[in-house]
Amino acid sequence: MSTFLLEIGTEELPADFARLALPQLEQMVRRDLSEARLGHGAIRCTSTPRRIALQVHDLQAAAPDLEEERKGPPAAQAFKNGVPTPAAEGFAKRCGLAADALEIRDTPKGPFVFATVLERGRPAPELLSACIPQWISSLQGRRFMRWGSGESRFSRPVRWLVAMLDREVVPVRLEGSDPEVQSGNSSRAHRLTGGSVAISSASAYDEALAGAGVQVDRNQRADWIREAVATAAEALEATADLPSDLFEELTDLVEAPLLIEGSVDEHYLALPAEVLSTVMRAHQRYVPLYRRGAHHDPLALDARGSLLPRFLCIGNGLPEALNTVRRGNERVLKARLADAEFFVNADRAVPSIDRRDQLARVTFAAGLGSLLDRVERLEWISDVLLEQLALPEATAAHARRAAHLCKHDLVSQMVGEFPELQGVMGGKYLLAEGEPREVALAVLEHYLPRGAGDALPVSDAGAVVALAERLELLLSIYAKGERPSGSSDPYALRRAGNGVLQILWAKGWRLNLLQFLERATAHWAQLLPDFKVEPEALAADLGELLRQRVQSLLEEVGTDADLVQAVAGDSVALERLLSDPADARERADLLMQLRGSGDLAAVQAVVTRAARLAEKGDLSTTVLAAAGVVDAALFEKGSEAGMLQVVDQLEPIATATGPDRYRQLAEGLIAGTAALAAFFDGDQSVMVMADDPAIRSNRLNLLGVLRNQAAVLADFSRISG
Repeated sequence: MSTFLLEIGTEELPADFARLALPQLEQMVRRDLSEARLGHGAIRCTSTPRRIALQVHDLQAAAPDLEEERKGPPAAQAFKNGVPTPAAEGFAKRCGLAADALEIRDTPKGPFVFATVLERGRPAPELLSACIPQWISSLQGRRFMRWGSGESRFSRPVRWLVAMLDREVVPVRLEGSDPEVQSGNSSRAHRLTGGSVAISSASAYDEALAGAGVQVDRNQRADWIREAVATAAEALEATADLPSDLFEELTDLVEAPLLIEGSVDEHYLALPAEVLSTVMRAHQRYVPLYRRGAHHDPLALDARGSLLPRFLCIGNGLPEALNTVRRGNERVLKARLADAEFFVNADRAVPSIDRRDQLARVTFAAGLGSLLDRVERLEWISDVLLEQLALPEATAAHARRAAHLCKHDLVSQMVGEFPELQGVMGGKYLLAEGEPREVALAVLEHYLPRGAGDALPVSDAGAVVALAERLELLLSIYAKGERPSGSSDPYALRRAGNGVLQILWAKGWRLNLLQFLERATAHWAQLLPDFKVEPEALAADLGELLRQRVQSLLEEVGTDADLVQAVAGDSVALERLLSDPADARERADLLMQLRGSGDLAAVQAVVTRAARLAEKGDLSTTVLAAAGVVDAALFEKGSEAGMLQVVDQLEPIATATGPDRYRQLAEGLIAGTAALAAFFDGDQSVMVMADDPAIRSNRLNLLGVLRNQAAVLADFSRISG
């Protein structure tokens, strides 16, 4: 058994490629080694900014031989008078044999020709030499490039290649590279130390590079950064603002991580904390430090109470240059913060209401007017939502004012420089100008949630405007004729649909989305006559998008796929699903509880059997009561009376509107399981499809009522066993 090493040495790689290439490479290596029958042990893929490396442990010296039998054409077609026909010769050629090596064997379908093919196992070096160029050329990423006069493409120019099987070099030449790259046993040290690094054996790779100042193991590098940042923050009694995306990027930006602690001129703490942290994190890749235990006011216009005048960063330099690097980082940060200070002061010199008027000069999207037009549509939607939600008048007033002002900061200098602060700066500016805190907070919150896992609006006014923001986007872009397709969703319409549902679920609001869409699409047809909107078709399309979003969100929270279909699948009418989107979530949660307790299976078995037979009748699916459709005088067995008693008990529950009706309905179905089973299988069981038409129809109606009552909870036909 041997250890194989591959190192692809490059110019500095983009941080995301250095990370995302690793699972691709591992998958390809596993696949190709498996197909070649070359046994191996653990596979490790790692990277630094200048290299992507692979180690395969316990690799076999050669693949074993493979002998297999292949069946060819019928013997009568393969040989004529003992002479091979073209069919036999063609089959033999495909198998790498002469025609006289074929055998004729009897099979249940008559005699056929067979070939015994022996495929010799390839030695590991030969196989690896062939695979390595394919692995390198198959890696995918953004913005690949060519270099020199060659035709090779990669994320960054490939400068060297190490390919070793234990101590032996695996010969590889990368076609089309300029200059030509051939494999060897020489890697390169940290860029600042320079020089080459001789790799004595594939298993000595980490040790050799460590001696040259390179921490090649990405996981160890990540652990070091995490611990160093935590230790430094602890010493300063602070909390490090190190989100996962920044942490991953820092890990992939350095080969020899070095913790640097810098300071911020306290003068700049007069800026909002979000401004300082955005400049540090997004633009400089620094780690801001928040005061431990301090209350962070999202509307505060200064950072004195929340942010320390310190920051951390992870350098890639030499320890002896630490102070020089720190001073350079501080100078760069000071310049960026001075710019931010200028932007804030310039913005505060202009009233927010004046900025709102400037939105008329900014186009939202082709055919959809300006940003001011969009704000006016948002205000209309907010008014319609407030009619349905019946919130307190003060909350409604705050929501209307927030909708009126929600986009003013899009033309501010601060948001122009830092788009990620939209809404945040708008809310802060409004509060500083004397707007009620509820209005300012709603402006800040109306962008929430920004993505999966993000916070939701806390205030009711913020939630109303956030709903309006997403519904306006869906209506306008769908009216324009654009739809999300496959992985293409440039306007993030799916995310907008998710946001609508997440906000409604979190708030527990009972909003009739179908009624809203019917009214809104008619209004949009008048607002945007050039698009020739057909309101009913537009409402149906948006309804189907929201159905998909309900299904997706239910699956994300762990609901079994069959239960998702039972409460929100295509068999569920849009009117039922969208008249109260919270309803589907409640029913899905209840079904999951019933499955967990074991009660769902028994109910499902009986209800499914009843529904299957009820399909042979003609009872409308809207009938929820036995009165008028079931005649007890036609009963022949006691089980029919027992069945009637169950549906009579379920009828007031199925027609109720209370918040606990679904649990009561489930409990009623569970309680009636024995009576339902007796109807089908007990001593008093009946033949539903009786010869007498009146009795048959009566029994089918009884089953139909039960089916309809159970369907109030779920479409049981979609639930698997």
